[in-house]
Order: sequence, then structure tokens, then C-alpha cells
Amino acid sequence: QVQLVESGGGLVQAGGSLRLACAASGRTNSNYAMGWFRQAPGKEREFVAAIAWTGLMTLYADSIKGRFTISRGNAKNTVSLQMNSLKPEDTAVYYCAADTVPSTRRTDYRYWGQGTQVTVSS
Repeated sequence: QVQLVESGGGLVQAGGSLRLACAASGRTNSNYAMGWFRQAPGKEREFVAAIAWTGLMTLYADSIKGRFTISRGNAKNTVSLQMNSLKPEDTAVYYCAADTVPSTRRTDYRYWGQGTQVTVSS
């Protein structure tokens, strides 16, 4: 089992920045890809970004491309999401996810964090 804990959410004005972090613990001796998803009220959970174990491959949703950057920490069991030029439509609960390969599909991830709220005011 892998446990994921997100941090870094909060309230920010439009145009501002936030940095989310996710730390994995438990069975982290395997090479896990990690991803970020988000879910706004009344909407389905949607893909944001993902990164391979090596950090050499990244995937991004079109809606955030050029504004968000996903990266892994040196310890490999951490991942960050740097969010710049935030918009009110970025408001959502952001979830960290992990599994063996990076994917844009929610169903490809077995392990999930509890989520962290990001609110962007206009």
C-alpha cells in the first residue's frame, strides 16, 4: 500500500501562484508515476498533470498547459505542482495519485490522497 498526503492548498487571487506538494509513504520501493487531478463542485474529477518515476516524461491537460509545472523531488517519493497565473476556474480540490505508469485516466491510478482545496478568487 502507498499513502499519499497533499499539502499547499489555500486561497489566492486570480493571477497568483500556489505550489502543491504530495508525499508518498508506505510501499514506496516500487517505481511509481505520480499525477494530479482536480474536482470542482458538481463536476467529475479531471486530469491535471502526471510525471513518470524518472521525471523524464510529463503529461499535462490542455487547460493548464503553460501555467502549471509538475516535478519530482530528489527523493523521488515527492511530487510538486507549481501553479502560476491561476484563474477562478482552477478552483477545485486537488488530488495526488500514484501508480506504475503516468496516465491521464483516473481509473489507471490505484492510490489517492485525501485532497487539498485550492480556491482562486476573482
